[in-house]
Amino acid sequence: MPYSPKKPCRYPGCPRLTHNTYCDEHAKQVSSNYNRYQRPKHSRPRYHHGWSKIRQRYLLHHPFCEMCLSQGRYTQATEVHHVLPLEHGGTNDLKNLMALCKPCHSRITVQMDDRWHQKPRQYHY
Repeated sequence: MPYSPKKPCRYPGCPRLTHNTYCDEHAKQVSSNYNRYQRPKHSRPRYHHGWSKIRQRYLLHHPFCEMCLSQGRYTQATEVHHVLPLEHGGTNDLKNLMALCKPCHSRITVQMDDRWHQKPRQYHY
């Protein structure tokens, strides 16, 4: 797959060019800060060191976004999605994982959050 042109690292003040969002040096730092300060506390234990190995291996074997492929587009997968979320009984089994690009993963996550957290309708008479 041909590479897209490199773009500047998004870390403030970093002049390096990269194919990813952040250069290698800052990617680890941003990930660590996300896990420490932004990831919801209830999900932290589920995304342990073993998850990063599972994720890397899955993306190695599934390099393209599965949603885009179903529509005939070849987009590099950057995210691994749990079809049945861990908080609802899902596992890290390969049958429960799906390789997605960032836009598809965001779209599916919002749709799933709406479905799982849907409040019953209240009717006012």
